[in-house]
Amino acid sequence: MSERTLRGDFENRAPSEHPSRWNDLWVEGFTPWDRGLPSPALLELLTERQELLPVSGSTNTGKKLKALVPGCGKGYEVLLLSAFGFDAYGLDVSEKALEFAKEYEKEMGSQEIYNTREGVERGKVTWLCGDFFTSDAFKDVKDFETGFDFIYDYTFLCALPLSLRSKWSQRQNELLAPGGRLMCLEFPTNKPTNSGGPPWALPPKIYQALLPRPGVELKYDDEGVLVESELGPTSPNGLTALAHYQPKKTHKAGYDAEGKLMDFVSIWGHNDSA
Repeated sequence: MSERTLRGDFENRAPSEHPSRWNDLWVEGFTPWDRGLPSPALLELLTERQELLPVSGSTNTGKKLKALVPGCGKGYEVLLLSAFGFDAYGLDVSEKALEFAKEYEKEMGSQEIYNTREGVERGKVTWLCGDFFTSDAFKDVKDFETGFDFIYDYTFLCALPLSLRSKWSQRQNELLAPGGRLMCLEFPTNKPTNSGGPPWALPPKIYQALLPRPGVELKYDDEGVLVESELGPTSPNGLTALAHYQPKKTHKAGYDAEGKLMDFVSIWGHNDSA
């Protein structure tokens, strides 16, 4: 019997069927994307690379900065961001995933890694169930119209079919507040582009093509490789790359068979606030 894969679970399914399928997988307990702990790369950003964190106008109002984790699953990064003082919102299309997230928060939220640092007041944690691409999913977000000061994207873009990538870039642009920061933990960067998904191959150049061109459809050849010669100009309203680096550590899935670290981190901001 062949090994079960995510690709097999989504093969020949229309994008409209994907949300319910993700929930089914949580119900079935088939969650190979669940890492079991918060991202070492995010922790590194929060503790060692603070110069890349948001400088949003929210800091001038006395309000806590708002952070969003789309496709949050059990919410490891949501709890981590809360521990660093953000009002943290975990969004998932799966109701079952959020049931697990609430259980994890109750049972494991007091773990040492989620302790607040000296002088930091813990932020509020809010769980949101809905579609990233619709406003209704954010109806419980306080001051939603001001946007999010920090967005963390990992195993989210790679879970979306190629047909939704332009909508993803547009939505990230809309949700990110002026002065805000989008962190993309780029994965999987070394997967063959013709191998299908999810997870779909995401070499760094895909992020570099998408985010400066919000809402623009990219072209790929028959092997799934980005046709860079047909990229149009960047948009004045697009996001700007502020940093691109390899983290010191990442999840086990981010290393190749020889143990070489393959994940990258990119940090993005609006042109007028970069």
